[in-house]
Amino acid sequence: MKFKFLFYTLSSIIFFFIFLPLLNIFMFPTISNLINSIKDSEVVHALLLSLYSSILAAILSVIFGTPIAYVFARKDFPFKKIIEGIVDLPIMIPHPVIGLAILSVVAKDYWIGKILNKLAIDVVGSVVGIVMVLTYVALPFYINSVKSGIKSIPERLEYVSRTLGKSQFETFFKITIPLSLKSILEGIIMAMARAISEFGAVIIIAYHPMVAPVMIYERFTSYGLKYSMPVAVWLMLICLIFFIILRIVINRRN
Repeated sequence: MKFKFLFYTLSSIIFFFIFLPLLNIFMFPTISNLINSIKDSEVVHALLLSLYSSILAAILSVIFGTPIAYVFARKDFPFKKIIEGIVDLPIMIPHPVIGLAILSVVAKDYWIGKILNKLAIDVVGSVVGIVMVLTYVALPFYINSVKSGIKSIPERLEYVSRTLGKSQFETFFKITIPLSLKSILEGIIMAMARAISEFGAVIIIAYHPMVAPVMIYERFTSYGLKYSMPVAVWLMLICLIFFIILRIVINRRN
């Protein structure tokens, strides 16, 4: 009984530690403030841009993250742990540092920046820059989720497919991907959650056009809680609805 009491007590403390600040955000703005804020075209644009850019970041994570997740899960090669550590670095690096690092790469005096300049691709102060930053911070979460999913699949199933005449490419798409689809969907959720919440790196690359986290910061510093809280509530509601839908899809898949 003492064991249960201790664990239930500690669990309750953590739950309320997480829940109460979120509840207070929803309780802070009045209904009229929420309605007025969603009528503001700038707020709507910021919310839609956050959702749009985070979806693009998740799609790019799937396209470019799935192959490397497979390599990490199935192959052994020199310096593998070091490379995995480098891929995980965006999780630990302070967010403004990520913004500065990307900014240094796309600068016009760097070779990548020169190529982008010749292609007339603007990164700084553009949606392209926002998506680039969000993909950078979201990729490790997607890769780790998919890597764990592929590792849980018995490798002998892939060997059986190959012995039955299927190519490695066919085996990957007909065996590996379907069996790891739950992990892929969870990785998409993690990638989107990380991307839509990014602030520190985005504000360095693209203060404008404003995504919702930047707008919340800008309105808080300029006008205070009264004008920043409604935007925060709408962003949380959009995230909550979207992620509930994705969770339903995953549960149906299970």
